[in-house]
Amino acid sequence: MFHVITGLIALYVIWRFVWQLKWPAPSRVLLSVVVVLAAEHHLITRNFFGTMASPEVPAAVLMTLGWAFGALILLASFLFIADVAGLVVSLFSRGRGRTLLGCTRLRAGSAVAALALSAIGVWQAVRVPEVKTIEVALPNLPQAYDGFRIVHLTDLHASRLLQGDWMQAVVARTNALKPDLTLITGDLVDGTPAARAADVQPLADLRAQYGVVAIPGNHEYYAEYLGWMEAFRKLGLRMLLNEHMTIEHDGQPLVLAGITDSVAARVNQPLPDIDAAMKGVPPSSAVILLSHRPVGAKRHAQAGAGLQLSGHTHGGQILGPHFVTQLANEGYVSGMYQVDGMQLYVSNGAGLWPGFPIRLGRPSEITQIVLRAAPPG
Repeated sequence: MFHVITGLIALYVIWRFVWQLKWPAPSRVLLSVVVVLAAEHHLITRNFFGTMASPEVPAAVLMTLGWAFGALILLASFLFIADVAGLVVSLFSRGRGRTLLGCTRLRAGSAVAALALSAIGVWQAVRVPEVKTIEVALPNLPQAYDGFRIVHLTDLHASRLLQGDWMQAVVARTNALKPDLTLITGDLVDGTPAARAADVQPLADLRAQYGVVAIPGNHEYYAEYLGWMEAFRKLGLRMLLNEHMTIEHDGQPLVLAGITDSVAARVNQPLPDIDAAMKGVPPSSAVILLSHRPVGAKRHAQAGAGLQLSGHTHGGQILGPHFVTQLANEGYVSGMYQVDGMQLYVSNGAGLWPGFPIRLGRPSEITQIVLRAAPPG
């Protein structure tokens, strides 16, 4: 279905832009072919250069393909907006509507803007993320944890696009915060353990007083899931798979719970089970839940989580179209939400899938969370 949709987008751009150019027919045909190749490059890389999730081509190629694909998506969006505006105007003034729909300067400006914005978007996507600091008042949190600092990482997506040097920079920036605890909410990798061994090795350097705790995201299931779980453990990550653990600070408890991802069904692995993850947790506990996807937040609140940390959405990647991602994730896409007494924080993520390396107005992030306890009453 993905390739059908991108193909339809390509045909729309060819119809509304390429074929309107006053170029010789052979030139328009050649540009049409380029548009189709940009739209369907995922199909090509999937069949000849790795997989859909992990195209094994050089980073420069991935950035070029991402730039071309991003420009196509943006141009299609601009053309669609112009077409809709033209049709609306034509309801009041037929002549003006035709002028807008056929404006050569508007089409040319749209193409230039799409190419420029896509280039900026690729740069925003591959740079090392900045630190975003938030404070969270966690229900039932013991006073001993007031000021406790957590670093939340998600959607690292180690790949041929975001390689070991990028990962090392993320790890260095994380460690510089001197966190008490580091939590990772999935999509650490794209590709097999053998292909990504050097790219994920920097994760072994993560340092936090109370350890590094993680869960899988959907991308861990796309290539050798069990191999990845073993690899993560060897890197020193404590994986929470539909289970919980308790840490103690100054003799006071804090519960960390984690669930798997719904893609697990494809490889006959356990589906997310909040009841299993929370089994045996006292009702009065302060609980932080790790869930790669923000969906299901209401159910998680009912189960007793006080704070849910999620990723998956990448913040929608592009401001404006991010509303589509929001609709696909029960209304959650970026930032803090209040859900039936539970707080849900959805991070924009540190990295992203190499098949669409674009960020515009939805910056990547390393999230530093400072916990606050309610004053004794």
